[in-house]
Amino acid sequence: MLLQSKKCCENFAPAFPQISFELFFSYICNGSKLQKIHMRNPLIDEILSRPEAPQLIEEVKKALCLEKEKREQFYQTITDQEKAEFINGEMIMHSPATWQHSQIVGRLNQLIKTYVDVNNLGYVGTEKVMIRLTRNDYEPDLIFFKTEKANQFKPDQLLFPAPDFIVEVLSKSTENRDRGVKFNDYAAHQVPEYWLVDPDAKSVEQYLLQEQSYHLQVKLMSGMIQSEQIQGLKFEVEALFDDQVNLQELQKIIR
Repeated sequence: MLLQSKKCCENFAPAFPQISFELFFSYICNGSKLQKIHMRNPLIDEILSRPEAPQLIEEVKKALCLEKEKREQFYQTITDQEKAEFINGEMIMHSPATWQHSQIVGRLNQLIKTYVDVNNLGYVGTEKVMIRLTRNDYEPDLIFFKTEKANQFKPDQLLFPAPDFIVEVLSKSTENRDRGVKFNDYAAHQVPEYWLVDPDAKSVEQYLLQEQSYHLQVKLMSGMIQSEQIQGLKFEVEALFDDQVNLQELQKIIR
């Protein structure tokens, strides 16, 4: 089992080596590099202070190797018929979206995609576009890639890197993940801008990346919201919750 664990972990290379959390899980497979990450993550200090550190590290290696196998099975299992995500070793199958959720995502996509297309700024994808991060795979409600990234995509590409901008529309079943593991993972992978849309409060929270973590820029229930990553994009918050306001903002874009 030890040899299998070693062989598996030798291939468990992170796609984003600048991420300290993921560096830990990579460098535990190579003891000669452990000192490098030791200087970057206090988690290492905690583990190395315990006498059972070698056993703990070996258990993590085994768990990550099994997780890698589960992730490969996930890729073989999923289809375009359902929305699925792979999060911390678990396959998450999402229930069908509510009418309210679908309406908001539709209005959001209509505004942002139209603006991006009119100004030739990049690529906008919704819901069924899967991003592959170091450990997890997500299908956010809306993502945006700037032109320099989008131009590298292939016609048959199924998995995409971390985007420049993400929006998640909250629901009862997803809010904990949207504010928890996704919030931290998107920041760890240097996604510069993250919006959370709350259908019940009819609000938008805009988070910007500062020093490896997100900081709330604004939380709005009315007035104009302006993107930092999509140059020049701004519209009335009400446009996400009202068809007439959405149409008015759309007309401003296409004039």
